[in-house]
Amino acid sequence: MSLLSRITGPADLKSLPATTLRALAQEIRMFLIDKVSGLGGHLGSNLGVVELTIAVHRVFASPRDVLLFDTGHQAYVHKILTGRCAEYDSLRQVDGLSGYPSQAESVHDLIENSHASTALCYADGLAKAFALRGRADRRVVAIVGDGALTGGMCWEALNNLGVASDRPIIIVLNDNGRSYSPTVGGLARHLAELRQGEVHRHTLFEDLGLAYLGPVDGHDIAELESALRRAGELHRPVVVHCVTRKGRGYPPAEQDDTDHLHTVGVIDPGTGQPRCVGRPTWTSVFAQEITAIGGERDDIVCVTAAMLHPTGLSKFAARFPDRVFDVGIAEQHAVTSAAGLAIGGLRPVVALYSTFASRAFDQLLLDVALHRLPVTVVLDRAGITGPDGPSHHGMWDASVLPVVPGLRLAAPRDCTRLRELLREALDVTDGPTVIRYPKAAVGPDIPAVSRIGLCDILRDEPAAVGLLIGVGALAAPCLAAADELAAHDVPVTVIDPRWVAPLDPTLLTLAGRHRLVLTVEDTITTGALGARIAQALAAAGSDTCAATFALPPRFLPHATRDQILHAHGLDGAGIATAVLKRLASTHRGKSTAKEIP
Repeated sequence: MSLLSRITGPADLKSLPATTLRALAQEIRMFLIDKVSGLGGHLGSNLGVVELTIAVHRVFASPRDVLLFDTGHQAYVHKILTGRCAEYDSLRQVDGLSGYPSQAESVHDLIENSHASTALCYADGLAKAFALRGRADRRVVAIVGDGALTGGMCWEALNNLGVASDRPIIIVLNDNGRSYSPTVGGLARHLAELRQGEVHRHTLFEDLGLAYLGPVDGHDIAELESALRRAGELHRPVVVHCVTRKGRGYPPAEQDDTDHLHTVGVIDPGTGQPRCVGRPTWTSVFAQEITAIGGERDDIVCVTAAMLHPTGLSKFAARFPDRVFDVGIAEQHAVTSAAGLAIGGLRPVVALYSTFASRAFDQLLLDVALHRLPVTVVLDRAGITGPDGPSHHGMWDASVLPVVPGLRLAAPRDCTRLRELLREALDVTDGPTVIRYPKAAVGPDIPAVSRIGLCDILRDEPAAVGLLIGVGALAAPCLAAADELAAHDVPVTVIDPRWVAPLDPTLLTLAGRHRLVLTVEDTITTGALGARIAQALAAAGSDTCAATFALPPRFLPHATRDQILHAHGLDGAGIATAVLKRLASTHRGKSTAKEIP
């Protein structure tokens, strides 16, 4: 009987003799490699925290003691040790195990954190709450990566914890020198000095008012347990500095200089290589084009927040190392720093995941747009991202960003339009521009029949009974829907607005010529392009029925991108059905503009 098969919860782990723990760690690593290589997920980051997570669960008593993971992608081992081994065949699948902590799965998962640098703030509040409610028996343990520690929220929390000597919070610093890429900045240098024994004074943490223990070998369970017990006995905020190696125990991950197989698709477990050769992605097309533009214009500079490789800036950085700036997990700083670059006469491009851009909304609004600065923000993973779930879907930006005065927002439908719109954005000199695209392989180019104003006409039906407005990558399913509708003798015209905000007057003119206008988008219905078109048409007194066919304004679970789009009718068949339903409604005299549920 394997050791792992005996673990149904933390109590079973505590009962194991210390002499068996090394073998248990090896079993867990083999289990992770087997399951994640077959399904995809966060591999390297979890291989590096096996011993650390074992020690945390042996010293503390979850769920009485609260364990917070920052970020939550390093919680796979935690899930194994809290009785979820049998569910790993469903990892990141529909209705299956989440790739992040999930309250619905276990009492051991208190927060569903998958945006970095939040755990210390949660910990501060929880410790205060426990004190006020007389629960001195409950301890708060935050497992924080050194990459996450570069984020501003961590430093705001440390600033408060440094003067809260009665707040028993244990900060387990998982220091592997990386987030995706190597950790950058003064903190990274300080941690490196601590790892190398070069600090002969107080550490930065002690100067702030926290206790410090370490550095500790993050792969030595006995040493970890000893340090964690000492930390718990201090009854005050304390940093336990644990040095780990990302990808530990799996040669393909250890030897991967890019990100130590931080996250993988389906791979060959023997080699760590992808099972299938992928097609070009939106990210790879952006990577090629921004590098080409950088060769043409020496004023182009790029900024990213610890996502150099995932956002496609590696090629640019290799060719123009002095013109790319990785600021760590600090989206707010990234955008306002870009504002400074623009004021200084350069043309900055900020590459972020859409889901993380929400952190920098204030900076985009008041530091960039208020000053009418030419900063371009490129939003990767916009719309539905798939198996990473609700915290990573980029389904908010296209509904929120249009409120920013002077901001121009573009959504390309194919490779050629991405290149074209990127160049158009970089020619804007009087305000911010944003380009959004999904996490997906890029399909074939979709040629336009003609261009009117800023809009591309993709299918022109002189006798059209309706107008389909396909935003970005949803132009292709709109064309598929048009083919299906034609088979029902329901001709529709299909257009791509290219620029989603502000509203192009030509777009409104085209919409006003049709009895039905259906805007198809991978954002939430609230504030979507369709809603803004409907509002503008109503204000103009138009009797056009304008409807929005988009995502519901709620958090959506994990599944593949195609599965989620299909579930919400955002594929060819679903769009065709929506048009027929809406036309039937207008025939019955129900021509009010509204969202389609």
